[in-house]
Amino acid sequence: MTEETEPPIHLKMKVGNLEFEIECRGDQLEEAVKRILSTVTEYAKEQIVVSERHLPPARAETCKGLIQKLWSEGWFAYPKGLGEVHSEMARRGFHYDRTAVAHALVDLVKDGLLTREGRPRRYRYAQKRPPSR
Repeated sequence: MTEETEPPIHLKMKVGNLEFEIECRGDQLEEAVKRILSTVTEYAKEQIVVSERHLPPARAETCKGLIQKLWSEGWFAYPKGLGEVHSEMARRGFHYDRTAVAHALVDLVKDGLLTREGRPRRYRYAQKRPPSR
């Protein structure tokens, strides 16, 4: 059989969520696959760059640091319970475990930023001294 009478090769490829179908002669197949793969690679690189532009900047905040920020904003001007602090942090997009929030509050009481009143499991936290503006 000559090249002209050889039946064409039909190939289906799937790369990630992209699908390709190639129909060509046997001597063209390797080059066609290489072109597709290089195009897919370039496309993927562009998509990563585009998606990174739309991501919000990563925030590496500690639980204690976030509570200090609340204190500096005057949020603790009135006594707040653990649940209120935890809810406010979640509202701002930070989802820490309640025990982590409780430990951070105790640390800030020891540091002298907050004061604690009430009885165990019902403590209320308030600013011990106002933040300097």
